[in-house]
Amino acid sequence: MKRREFFKGAGAATVMAATAGTISSCAPENKLKSGEIYHTVQFDLKYPVGSAEAENFIKDGVRILTAVPGVYEFQACRQCSPKNDYQYAFLMRFANQQDFDNYTANPDHCKFVEERWNTEVTRFQEADFQSF
Repeated sequence: MKRREFFKGAGAATVMAATAGTISSCAPENKLKSGEIYHTVQFDLKYPVGSAEAENFIKDGVRILTAVPGVYEFQACRQCSPKNDYQYAFLMRFANQQDFDNYTANPDHCKFVEERWNTEVTRFQEADFQSF
């Protein structure tokens, strides 16, 4: 083997080895497992984006809804794309349908929906997902 060809091949192998960890670390580590549910709710509030009232709603939602048993992953997000005109989203994950059903029927969740959601949210879109 010629020296130049060896180093060319060695260089490519080194680059591949060096970037393998980076490439694999970009892969989703938290893929949905069989039976898990990803519950998403996009919504608008009657308050201006960034207002104290909007921030309080989000903070209260996080505090109340993450305390409901069965919610093991939760994120509150602000919309950043012009492709979607909803202002905010709550994203949450459940281990199975039973945990999701229990969350839906939980008195603290129901109270939040009745007292806060129904009076402060002007519109919403809910979507629930499971892996293939």
